[in-house]
Formats: sequence, structure tokens, C-alpha cells
Amino acid sequence: MTDAAAPAPASAPVQAKRTRVRFLILLLIFLLTTINYADRSTFSIAGDAASEDLGLNPVQMGYILSAFAWAYVLGQIPGGALLDRFGTKLIYALAIAVWSFFTLIQGFSGFLTGGAIFAGLFAMRFAVGLAESPSFPGNARLVAAWFPGSERGFASAVFNSAQYFSLVVFAPLMGWLVHTYDWHSVFFVMGGLGLVAAVVFWQLIHSPVEHPSVNQAELDYIEAGGGLIRMEDKVVKQSAFTWPNVKQVLSSRMLIGVFIGQYGINVLTYFFVTWFPIYLVKERGLNILEAGFAAAAPALCGFVGGVLGGIISDYLLKRTGSLTVARKTPLLIGMILASTIIACVYIQQEWLIVVVMAVAFFGKGIASLGWAVVSDTSPRELVGVTGGIFNTFGNTAGIVTPIVIGYIVAATGSFDGALWFVGLHCILVIAAYFLITGRIERLALKPASVA
Repeated sequence: MTDAAAPAPASAPVQAKRTRVRFLILLLIFLLTTINYADRSTFSIAGDAASEDLGLNPVQMGYILSAFAWAYVLGQIPGGALLDRFGTKLIYALAIAVWSFFTLIQGFSGFLTGGAIFAGLFAMRFAVGLAESPSFPGNARLVAAWFPGSERGFASAVFNSAQYFSLVVFAPLMGWLVHTYDWHSVFFVMGGLGLVAAVVFWQLIHSPVEHPSVNQAELDYIEAGGGLIRMEDKVVKQSAFTWPNVKQVLSSRMLIGVFIGQYGINVLTYFFVTWFPIYLVKERGLNILEAGFAAAAPALCGFVGGVLGGIISDYLLKRTGSLTVARKTPLLIGMILASTIIACVYIQQEWLIVVVMAVAFFGKGIASLGWAVVSDTSPRELVGVTGGIFNTFGNTAGIVTPIVIGYIVAATGSFDGALWFVGLHCILVIAAYFLITGRIERLALKPASVA
């Protein structure tokens, strides 16, 4: 006889549906990085009109365009150390406010005279670069904290693709401002927008465990997938920076290949955000308004390629379980496509130039997975510092590229040599990843070296 009094089996607890706060964080990072790259490219858009107004020659323009990168490179390791020590929110918010201020005051450079014009512009661009130096290591920290490994390729590709989206949105806007008002207005508008963004960032960014809208189910999902949700905890922050630990990062063959590869990719980046609009005006005869819209077309393709590269990478990771296959395959395809930029040396039609540049930019977007690789490979204790070292190597391209192209153009009166210079760096990227880097995995610091 069945015992009717037996208690009913306890129902399984209903698991709460995961929140998706991490994607709101990603959207904010994307928008901030869009402004970041727009501020980098202000002088490339306003540069032709400014150079005529201020009497700057191509070599002086090359140095002014490179001033950002001199400071950006110098600030990477200190910026990463500050992020690891004081946390992403404080350092990143201060960085946005400071770089936006120095962007804004470039609009007053018309009041300078004589040699002070070159020195003043160089100094202000230098200050923008120094202030922006924590930005991408900060992005890498946020992605490492908020995203599991299976989503990290997509997340890194999204924020990295903001560099292309920036040109899509802001190159036409800045071209219109120069055409309708004058070159000064570009700096006033972009600097003011950045100051507003600093306030928004401070209000909305939190670490995963401190965010008021995230639930435990999302935190568990992120942490189970390798997300460093407690990265901002004081215990972690205090363990980070020692020179022996930095030496381990710098002596890793895997990371050396990644660092060199990022330098090669950034040669293309800095050509597009410095000399490309000027190339369209000087070499191809477009006016500044036409150049702004023409620059937007390749940038849009770069944006699509950037997001697609992240999707492809994460798909390959889920199918193969291999970070090496997942990160290197899109990179190889992308760099082959990007090398087609050399064909522009032999093309005369303006519309075809834009098409080929679009293909090259699309390829560069697919290949731009360096920040995903940094999130995958950085020692847990040194995500900010490793990101800073990575960006130091990568952004030496911002020093080299504008200056070298400036000298090439001054010596030859043509951009042909510049396009070869850019295209050959695609081959360097492939060599770095496939001949030096080897297996992609997280670097573990030797315990004896951890202070």
C-alpha cells in the first residue's frame, strides 16, 4: 500500500536567468574607444587646412602627427602599472578627461606665432598621447574581468573595431566642420565631447562584483569561463608590479612574437589615422569634404572586418578548443588581404583606390585580434602591465610611420614608397605570429619571482 503521507520530493531550485550586463560594459568601452580614435585623428582631418594656415611643411607635419605616439609609447608601462595598482575606473576616467582637455585646447593654436606653432602643437599632441596611454590596457582589463574566454575574441574585436567606426562617424563630421567652419572647430567639438564622456564613464563603469545590475548567475558564468571578476580587488592590485615579473613577460618568446606582430598591424593603423586623408587630398586630388567621406568607406569595411574577425575567432575556439588556431587563422587571412594596399601604387582611378583601401582595411580588421591574445596570454597578476608593454611595442609604429612617410613624401613628392612601406609590414605580422609566437596560452609567472 502506498504511503500517502510521504512528503513530495523537493522541487529543484529555479536557476535565475543570467543578466547581460557585460554587453552594456562592452558597448560603453566601444563608444569611448570611438571617441579615443577620433581624438587621435583630429589633426589628420584638420591637418591640410591647418598646415596651410600655419605654414607647416610635410616633415613638420610628420613630427606633429607622430607626437601622440611618442608620449603614448612612453606612457604604456606606467599607465598599465597605475591600472593594476589603483584600478581601471579611477585611472581610465582621469585619462579621458585629460586627453579631451588637451584635444580641445589645440583649437587655440592659431594664436601661436613663429616656432611656437610647431612646438605648441607637438606639445599638445604629446599630452593627448600621454593621457590616452592607459586606455587600451584599461580596455583589456575590463574584457578580462567581464568576459569568459569563449566570448573574449568577440569582445576584444568589438572594442578594437571602434578605431574603424570612429572614422566612419567622425571623419565625415570633422571634414564637414572644416569645410563649413574652420579647422579650429574640430578640436573644440571633439574635446568637449570627450569631457562629457569622462563623466558618463565614471557613472557607469564598475567591476563585475561591484556592479549594481549584475546577478550571481552572470558572475558565475563569467568566472567559470576564465573571467577575472575579482581583478579590481585590493589583494590582486597589491601583488602586481615587480621588475622580475616584467622581465618574465619581456623574455617570453610567445609574447615577443605578439608584440612584434602588433607593431606591424599598427603601421597600417597609423597610416589610416594620420596620412590617409592627406594622401587623398594631396595625391588623389579630393577636397577635404570628399576626403572625409572617402576615408569613411574603408573604415566601415574595417569595422565589419573587425567584428567578423572576433566572431570567426570565437567560433574556431569553440570548434577546435585551440586558442592558437582560433587567433592565428583570422590573422593570416586578414594580413594577406591587407597587403593589397600595395596595388594602389599602380592604380589611377580614384574610385578603385577607395575599393582597394576598403579591402585592405577589411583585412586589417579581421586580423586585429591582438588585444584578445593579450587577454588570453597575460599573467593574471599583470594584465595591465602586459597590456601596456604590448601597446608600447605596437605604438612605436605611431612614431615610425608618420615620420617615415613624411620623409618619403618630402623626398619623392609621391606616396608610392609610403604604400610599399605599409604593405610590407603585413608580411612582418605573419612572420611574427607564425615563426616566433608558437602556441598561444596564458603565461604563468614563476612563483619565486612573485613579490
